[in-house]
Amino acid sequence: MKKTIKNFALCAAVVLGAVGAAGVSFAQGGAPMAKEMSPKKMEPYDLTGYWVSIVSENWRFRMVTPPKGDFEGIFLTKKAMDIANAWDPEADKAAGLACKAYGGAAIMQVPTRIHIYWSDYSTLKFDFDAGKQERIAYFHDAPKEAPSPGWQGVTRAEWEMRGMMGAFGPGMPKPIALKTVTTRMRPGYFRKNGIPYSGNAVVTEYYDLLPGPDGIEYLVVKTTVDDPENLTQPYVLSSNFKRIPAKQGWDPRPCTVK
Repeated sequence: MKKTIKNFALCAAVVLGAVGAAGVSFAQGGAPMAKEMSPKKMEPYDLTGYWVSIVSENWRFRMVTPPKGDFEGIFLTKKAMDIANAWDPEADKAAGLACKAYGGAAIMQVPTRIHIYWSDYSTLKFDFDAGKQERIAYFHDAPKEAPSPGWQGVTRAEWEMRGMMGAFGPGMPKPIALKTVTTRMRPGYFRKNGIPYSGNAVVTEYYDLLPGPDGIEYLVVKTTVDDPENLTQPYVLSSNFKRIPAKQGWDPRPCTVK
């Protein structure tokens, strides 16, 4: 009897360990799995489609260009304050840097429409009509080297899991939410008034899908930016979106400095 129990526990541990290792491969660059076990097939909810920003907070920072020196809500280092106080939008425009306020650490706060779709079974794409930006979220096989940093950087994605991994736990882990981590961005601005973030900034985002009245769906993106070069503490914010019919109001437009 004892031998039977021991063998069962050993087999269960091996099976669960293999499943756990396979799950880690999505976040850490392991080999692609079969389509039936791909990130697309594992999705706990459907993020794909078109979404539009709901500007229900920080209106004066998002809908108009804040005045130079308005840093409210962002805790900056002395160096970052000096950079922001020297902000010159016309110099940015002349240098071809009009997209500095549309980069990976800021784009979710820019009033925009987003088209989210799977380009394959393990790669999620985000197209923004504001600034004609594109973000690619890799569940595995993200490029290890990029020729040069881009405004949206490199994004790794994973499904946040909940559940017990133990052989006698209540159940297998289940995906509950999308988490992305974006690095290797071009230096940019948190807001259009020149508040800087560096190329070493790390942007961590969680995506939650919420049902609303009359069948409307809402997307909440919770963002944390870590950038010790420019921030004395992480910058934390949330951005809200509403699902809309395909291409409703879709209007790709170039970046502007104001």
